[in-house]
Amino acid sequence: MTVTGIDFVALQVRDLDQAAAFYEKHLGLKRDPGAPPHAVVFATEPIAFAVREPLPGVELPERPGAGVALWLKADDAQRLHDDLQTAGVPIVTPPIDGPFGRTFSFEGPEGYVITIHDR
Repeated sequence: MTVTGIDFVALQVRDLDQAAAFYEKHLGLKRDPGAPPHAVVFATEPIAFAVREPLPGVELPERPGAGVALWLKADDAQRLHDDLQTAGVPIVTPPIDGPFGRTFSFEGPEGYVITIHDR
């Protein structure tokens, strides 16, 4: 038996509606209608991405996800950066050009730092 790779990524969030609205509004993600009631699953490819209520017994720290690197691919990282900056979303790392194309990081509504790249 062998693990073949990542198949699903979910962030646990305090405010499910607020987090889902952020990813829809600012990243253009579309909801997958088959999500369970405690989560919002987005129709992302090749790996599904979701936000969900915390699992039982989980107390989220002030900055959840410390030590985890979550990268999402976009068609145009610079344009997304500019849109997020205009909307007042905290930019953690400004855009740079590197091996993954144009790359930057922002802080989402729950404190998760997410990196965007376009290659």
